[in-house]
Amino acid sequence: MFVLVEMTDTVRIPPWQFERQLNESIAEELNKKLANKVVYNVGLCICLYDITKLEDSYIFPGDGASHTKGMLLSPSCISATVVFHPFLDEILIGEIKSCSQDVSIGFFDDIIIPPESLQQPAKFDEAEQVWVWEYETEEGAHDLYMDIGEEIRFRVVDETFVDTSPTGPSSAEASTSSATEEVQKKEAPYTLVGSISEPGLGLLSWWTNS
Repeated sequence: MFVLVEMTDTVRIPPWQFERQLNESIAEELNKKLANKVVYNVGLCICLYDITKLEDSYIFPGDGASHTKGMLLSPSCISATVVFHPFLDEILIGEIKSCSQDVSIGFFDDIIIPPESLQQPAKFDEAEQVWVWEYETEEGAHDLYMDIGEEIRFRVVDETFVDTSPTGPSSAEASTSSATEEVQKKEAPYTLVGSISEPGLGLLSWWTNS
């Protein structure tokens, strides 16, 4: 779920931090820069892990701050951070945040489980707005509801990274933007796709109470 990798970065330290230890100032700036941020094709950065090498610091004309380049030990990140990046087929435990007919289960809006990856047969209960596993027993089908807030065990089957870096509008878009304004849905920079279609996966209560 978490991995470490060595990367390099250049950190700017403002003059009012010169009285502090350099390592402390760099660690603080790196955490500000990367903590709780998604790095493209890397994962979700959590926090600084270690600094393995620092080069000389430089002060450039017109800027009183120091600029230091260093080698940083970090979990799959562009800089020194612990990164959340589960591998494919890894089993995780999350909490159901929301349900809909299109996207059945959301985990912090970054992990989804499509309807076809649920335990089958499954149906969407319009009244309760939750998914239901129609579990077959000797007495007939028994509805097992996937209620909001329930803990769920799932397998990671796919991942998607979206480059959300800002880009300038094209000339055609610029000419029409003043006439019509469209509210675009913000895409998640990092999304995991899960599955609970196998025995032993799904709500923890299904298997602990059986």
